[in-house]
Amino acid sequence: MQAAILLAFPLGAAVGSFLNVVVHRLPRGESVVRPRSRCPSCETPIAPLDNVPIVSYLLLGGRCRSCGAAISLRYPLVELTTAVLFSGLVAARWPDPRLALWLPFAGLLVAAAAIDLEHRIIPNKLLLAGTAYAVAAAPIVARTHLVELLLAGAGSFVAFLLIALAYPAGIGMGDVKLAGVMGLYLGIGVIPALFVAFLAGALVGVALIAREGRGARKRGVPFGPFLALGGVVGIVAGPELVDLYRQTFLV
Repeated sequence: MQAAILLAFPLGAAVGSFLNVVVHRLPRGESVVRPRSRCPSCETPIAPLDNVPIVSYLLLGGRCRSCGAAISLRYPLVELTTAVLFSGLVAARWPDPRLALWLPFAGLLVAAAAIDLEHRIIPNKLLLAGTAYAVAAAPIVARTHLVELLLAGAGSFVAFLLIALAYPAGIGMGDVKLAGVMGLYLGIGVIPALFVAFLAGALVGVALIAREGRGARKRGVPFGPFLALGGVVGIVAGPELVDLYRQTFLV
């Protein structure tokens, strides 16, 4: 298990490096495959030695080797976040075969949160890719949970759609679709995941109102990062939280 946790860190960092490409290019309608990674300022292709996750940013002092332009802190943060998530999820769920489902899902959550924070959207292409992978992988690694996953996906989508129709200023269609995708990966664990998302969003909203007054209510706060946080909680402890609720209140 320790070896798996250690290996998960560089794997997550490498995935995070690719997610940075997704976060930068997907909202702009660019291909995430071609051309190779390049500096956003001078468009000089990045050499392999300057493209090592986390390490290269530190060695370069956060600046492009060619033009000296500052590199966004988002790049190492995404890589480090993904690396820590991968190691943490392996530590929490090893040797569950559904890690083959959950680790890519964690990457999707990181990308969705980063894009929503920067652009206030969650791209359909990202969600379609997540849906396609869930549909393809779940029958292999989560066969006994397949019906549960499909029902949770449909239920989460419909529930969030109703909320969006009732409160369009707070929930967008990207959030609705992401909630449905979360159900496909989490099954019944999506219930505490969505609860955590709403709780975190409410706490941040209260904090903003306390700091800025009632005018903060007009300030839009992207909900994608809260859904991403809930999704991680759903992976780590979703079914256990559901069982705890049952044993506490229903038995």
